[in-house]
Amino acid sequence: MADVKTKEEREKSRRIGALGALWPFLLPYRGLIALAALALVSTAMISLTLPLAVRRVVDNFGARDAVILDQYFGAAIVIAALLAIGTGLRYALVTRLGERVVADIRKAVFDRVIGMSPSFYERIMTGEVLSRITTDTTLILSVVGSSVSIALRNLLIFVGGMALMLLTSAKLTGLVLLIVPVVVVPILTLGRRLRVLSRENQDWIAASSGQASEALGAVQTVQAYTHENVSRSAFAGVTEKSFDAAMRRVNTRALMTVIVIFLVFSGVVGVLWVGARDVRAEDMSAGALVQFVIYAIMVAGAVAALSEIWGELQRAAGATERLVELLRSIDAVSDPATPAQLAPPVRGRIDFEDVSFAYPARPGTQALDHVSLSISPGETVAFVGPSGAGKTTIIQLLLRFYDPDTGRITLDGVNLASLRRDHFRRHVALVPQDPVIFAASARENIRFGRPDATDAEIEAAAKAAAAHDFIMALPEGYDSGLGERGVMLSGGQKQRIAIARAILRDAPVLLLDEATSALDAESERAVQHAVDEVSSGRTTLIVAHRLATVKKADRIVVMDEGRIVAVGSHGELVSGGGLYARLAQLQFTDGLAAE
Repeated sequence: MADVKTKEEREKSRRIGALGALWPFLLPYRGLIALAALALVSTAMISLTLPLAVRRVVDNFGARDAVILDQYFGAAIVIAALLAIGTGLRYALVTRLGERVVADIRKAVFDRVIGMSPSFYERIMTGEVLSRITTDTTLILSVVGSSVSIALRNLLIFVGGMALMLLTSAKLTGLVLLIVPVVVVPILTLGRRLRVLSRENQDWIAASSGQASEALGAVQTVQAYTHENVSRSAFAGVTEKSFDAAMRRVNTRALMTVIVIFLVFSGVVGVLWVGARDVRAEDMSAGALVQFVIYAIMVAGAVAALSEIWGELQRAAGATERLVELLRSIDAVSDPATPAQLAPPVRGRIDFEDVSFAYPARPGTQALDHVSLSISPGETVAFVGPSGAGKTTIIQLLLRFYDPDTGRITLDGVNLASLRRDHFRRHVALVPQDPVIFAASARENIRFGRPDATDAEIEAAAKAAAAHDFIMALPEGYDSGLGERGVMLSGGQKQRIAIARAILRDAPVLLLDEATSALDAESERAVQHAVDEVSSGRTTLIVAHRLATVKKADRIVVMDEGRIVAVGSHGELVSGGGLYARLAQLQFTDGLAAE
């Protein structure tokens, strides 16, 4: 499956160092990290002093002066209180750090992918991107906000506990150290396998999310073609693969936990047996043995915790790799380091200079083949031709969703490739073939064209697009929610909302990609009048099949197989015969009859 990475890519997940990529997100919060580290070190040190108090208590059970015993018990209570306060403070600081860092990562990833050109989404499903932003960042949250802190605390307890065990009894500590290599071997061996399985598990989760997103995004088509069972089966298959990968990871981790805990505690029992014999022989005190036992348990618990956390770190390393892949993705279209500027006011002159282009997904097929065309400011030019002729490609290249393979496109004489995309796109309004409606109110959907527009300007744009009447008929008028993808609207109503959005944009360049394709005859006449009004004084490019839209253009460009085959007015092209005349006869019959 394409979403599941190759073996070579999986090898990367063996490097726990992948978590180092999180450091740039941690750096801004150095103060918070320092406070958390201070609380962590303090709680670890307090924990290590507790057995010393216990030893004093045990060794003084037989003391005649009870005051000494009371003092040791009092000291133990103070230590416990300090431990509780320090642990609570550590938790609050580390959790805040984790939430802050993950929020920053989510914003950084979204900021990156929202600006990626369409070629990026030809290689990755949007559902997988969403999975990385949600599922993978949740894993990182568990690590930064918990696991790393717990791991460092247990590491300190392990190191400090071993040192204090050595001071308590060098003989017993030597025996404990003999156990360590036996414990470390399964951690390293099974840990390597666990990292690979963790990455595979996350890949399958992302693939599952991508498939679900695609099916739910086209749920009406799925249901119309009674494809539910096939979609269910496909989703179930991917989900089961994800489950199988998860079970392999869980089983490996469980096996590692069983082996480590058994070896650790078996070794501790053996060491205690030797210690008990030393107490009987009066080679050490009972308090010293109790102190050693507590340290041994703390060290054993630390090792067990570290083995558990190691698995979490491995999963987070895989998640970090996947997020870093997005953050470091190289876009096929990028802004120049020192962009040029359009001289105000933007007039809207457009030139295609020997432009050739093939879509990355279809490198062997020329979408545009040596296209040269000059469009004057304020001119209305229509593009017609059979499907796949390259009409919509003209729009996509003009918006710089893609860059030409050869040649260049200029706006007011300035190469688009030398401009910041967000700079020149402000001067362009688009009505796409498939109008996009957001899950917001009608007012906010139209305001999308110009966020600072007033309510009066929004209503004026809606009236111009013949959308005002049906909007007012909605339950709450302009404040009515339109549902996800505009499910409450008909195709024609969606198109009129999109046209109103473009009218509100008030840009010098207007792009209409099949803008009236979903309208009935009455609405089309109203919208056509609005288009005539809004295109006045603006450079307008129209991709259309409807004759009523095409015949009023200043020029009509006929395209076939990525080339311009004819240019002229409606009358000139019809009288001249050729492809346009055939298209007019075949596609525009209703329009001709209506004339």
